[in-house]
Amino acid sequence: MYKIAVLGDRDSIYGFAALGLDTFPVKNAEEAAKTLKTLDDGQYGVIYITEALQLALEEEIDRYTSEYLPAIIPIPGVSGNTGLGMRNVKKSVERAVGSDIIFNNDN
Repeated sequence: MYKIAVLGDRDSIYGFAALGLDTFPVKNAEEAAKTLKTLDDGQYGVIYITEALQLALEEEIDRYTSEYLPAIIPIPGVSGNTGLGMRNVKKSVERAVGSDIIFNNDN
């Protein structure tokens, strides 16, 4: 069975440990990139990452978009929601069905 990891700044992710998820607090994008590479060991099926880190690690994360596992899913951090998660959902749906059937081109 695959595990679930949460990667981000400590304040944004520490609550996920109470749910039994593996948390990996990082202080900067460089540390996050190294940690992300270590999480790509076949143990993790889902990696939640704060939106701020996803923006900083966009190049590293792009190589996972065509992979089956791990699924990398952005979550809002303590600084708030940037809308990145919804944009990713829209992009995935458009890629899967060929058009925007959810948002009707509103976003």
